[in-house]
Amino acid sequence: MHIKYKEENNLNNQNPVNMKDLDRAMNELNLCEKTSEDLGLMRRYLERLLLTIERSRIRDYMMLTDSKRRLFLINFVAGLGKGFGQAIGFTFLAGLLFYMMSSWVDLPVIGEYIAKLMNIVDEYRKGR
Repeated sequence: MHIKYKEENNLNNQNPVNMKDLDRAMNELNLCEKTSEDLGLMRRYLERLLLTIERSRIRDYMMLTDSKRRLFLINFVAGLGKGFGQAIGFTFLAGLLFYMMSSWVDLPVIGEYIAKLMNIVDEYRKGR
């Protein structure tokens, strides 16, 4: 049933609503003045709605989510890009932090802690 539903509702085979055909159908009806004004108002709202739907690319999004493999691939590549960007950003910030720390070694409080840490590292290297 699912395959039959997809075949019947395939978005590529559907014809879009033609506003000229809609106008012709509305003009063929013999309507009173008030009804034709209401239909004109509805037609304007319908045009706005169709424009909004076309701009929102709902059709493209539905076609994207229809293919699980394509959706997985796009999300995988996006995740790789985000991870790579975070790694580069962290490396840059850590380098900047270490550069600033090296210039602060002369400060009495921070310099003492860094000197103690360097002594511990030197002792550990000599022990090996």
